[in-house]
This record gives sequence, C-alpha cells and structure tokens, in this order.
Amino acid sequence: MPTRMIRNFLQMESAGGITLMLAALLALIASNSPLASLYTGMLETPFTIALGEMALSKPVLLWINDGFMAVFFLLIGLELKREILEGQLSSVDQIALPAIAAIGGMVIPALVFSGINWGEGTNMDGWAIPTATDIAFALGIMALVGNRVPLSLKILLTAIAIFDDLGAIIIIAFFYTAELSLISLALAAAALLGLLILNRVGVTAKTPYILVGIILWVCVLKSGVHATLAGVALGFAIPLNGKTAEDRSPLKNLEHSLHPWVAFMILPIFAFANAGVSLLGVTLETVIAPLTLGIAAGLFIGKQLGVFSFIWFAAKSKICRLPEGTNWSQIYALALLTGIGFTMSLFIGGLAFEDPNVAGQVRIGVLSGSILSAIAGFLLLRFGAQQSKPELSTSQVN
Repeated sequence: MPTRMIRNFLQMESAGGITLMLAALLALIASNSPLASLYTGMLETPFTIALGEMALSKPVLLWINDGFMAVFFLLIGLELKREILEGQLSSVDQIALPAIAAIGGMVIPALVFSGINWGEGTNMDGWAIPTATDIAFALGIMALVGNRVPLSLKILLTAIAIFDDLGAIIIIAFFYTAELSLISLALAAAALLGLLILNRVGVTAKTPYILVGIILWVCVLKSGVHATLAGVALGFAIPLNGKTAEDRSPLKNLEHSLHPWVAFMILPIFAFANAGVSLLGVTLETVIAPLTLGIAAGLFIGKQLGVFSFIWFAAKSKICRLPEGTNWSQIYALALLTGIGFTMSLFIGGLAFEDPNVAGQVRIGVLSGSILSAIAGFLLLRFGAQQSKPELSTSQVN
C-alpha cells in the first residue's frame, strides 16, 4: 500500500474505531477456532517486573487490563480536565448532565435485571453486570460514523462513560471485593497528595508526575480497587498551563503525545485481549435463561431507557442543557451506545459468578446486549441522527 494511502488512513477520524473493531473480530475468531488454546495460553502467560526483592507478577491479560488501560484512562482524565477548565464541560450544568445520565444508566439496568431475575437465587449476584459501559468500544462505534457526530456528543459520551466507570469501580469495591488493603489505600492517598503538591507548587515538568503516578498505580493495584482509577487521578493532576503564557501546556502536550498510542496500540491490544469470548457450550437453554435475558435486557433496554430518560428529565426541568450542536435523535443514539457493556460487564460477571456452569449465560447475555446496542446506536447515528436543526437547538429546550 502506498505511503500516501497509509497516511490518509491514519488521518481518518474513524481509523481508530476501525482498528478497534478489527482487533475485537480477530479475538472472537481466535477464541472460537483451533487457535483457541494458543490465544488463551498467551494471555495467561505470567509476566514479572522485579526491582531487588520487590516483584510484581501478573498474567499478560491483567497487565493489559490494569496497566495499558490505566494509560487510556490517563488520556481520558487529561481530556476531561481540559474540557472542564476551558471547554464543553466548563459550567456546572454541563458537568451535571453526564453525572445524571450515568446515574440513570446504572439504576435502571440494575432494576431491569432484578425484575427478570427476582427469586432466581444466586442470579441476583449479577445485578451490576448490565450497569457498565465499555467506553473503548462505545467511542469506537461513534468514531466509525466520522464527522456526522458533533464533538460535543463525543465529549458527553466520554464524560458519561467516565462517571459510569467510576460508579462501576465503587460497585466493585463495595460489592465484589473480598478484601481491601488499608495500607495500600493509605499509600495511594499519600501518592495522590504528592501529585496535588506538585501541581500546587507549579511543577510543569511531566517526569515527576509520571513517576509519582506509577507509584499511585501500584498502590491502587495492590489495594484491591481497580487500578485504572489511578490513570484518571494522574490526568487531573497534570497542569493545564505552563509557568508563563509562552510556555506550551503540559496537559495538552501530553494529551497530543498519548493520543495516537492509545488509538492505534493500547485500545486495539485491549480489545484483542478481552473480546475473545468462547461460545463453546452455548445452547438454546443458555440463551433463554433468566440470567442471560436479564443481562441482555439490562444492557439493551435498561441502559438506553435510563440514560435517555434521565437526560430528558434534566433538560426539560432546566437542571441542565443539551450539549451545543446536538439534538434528541443524537442523544438517543448516545443512550443506545452506553448499552455496550462488553469487557467491563464480562469483568464484573467474572467477579459475580465463580461457577463455570453459568459462564456461558453471562457471556451470551453480555454479547447479545452489547451487539444489539452497538448496531442500533451506529445505525441511528449513521442514517437518522443528523446535525442539530433550529427547532431542536439547546436554546429551545424547555
């Protein structure tokens, strides 16, 4: 392929999303083919980093989920801080909107799941599975639509997913964590304080922040809390402005440097490592089981209903405004995309059910709900959700 064609492909707005989808497809093929044992063995291979007597040993899969995704969430933290300080989230009502939407996107799916599985014994342990949104895949689907999607809608989806992920982390910590290390949490708090001090005294060099951020990540990882939270905290600690008006912004500089690595390496690797769901043993009984239906309905019905209805209420009651340049069709498409639970839902499912006999129900429920949400959201954005028209502008929301 000529160099110019490669360059044009990489510059496409949807290139990152296309790469992500291809990586997920390859993972599904590998995990349901004669390569399955090789695929699984590679992800289960232990990898150790040692410094003297101190060592951190984890399977390759967990290094990807806890390490690579911390870098992804660092980028998200940088983008959110910039938008909060000088962009689309710079007012209280704009911050409140994604928070309210995320609450709806967690409460309603949990109720839908519980309604289907009430009285089904241990099935209720999976109530939180459909509350999650896979931000990587949701943003990837939105990126496939290209410039039909306004930037403000992408920012809103990102903000909702961040609040959603933070909610998922809290849920995991309180409901699916067997034991928390108070010592590690205290050390993590000390590292976080160190980042705040660096920011307050005006340090603009990125190296001190990254070094303390690595310490924060290790402490959070050892605490039992999901390690990606450290990435968000580090992102918010990086200063937006340099020491003088002429200096380059440390935040924007780091954000610009990380973006291609995240889009074309970290997210595709993450997708390849996590999307390999084996469908071996899935039967009709598995498909119609209450656990399967509860997860699928929670993601596809509960998510869109919760996110859209809470946004509608917030806008109509004038608590918040719709993002500039968006309309209700686009908001509904966004609500559909939040139903892509995928990797995070599978992760919570693994915590909720240790019995391998129900693993097939969790897998097929997450896959079906996420795929339906992805297809419906993409089709609405591609063919039905055009740019905001005057009668649907934010100034006329009442």
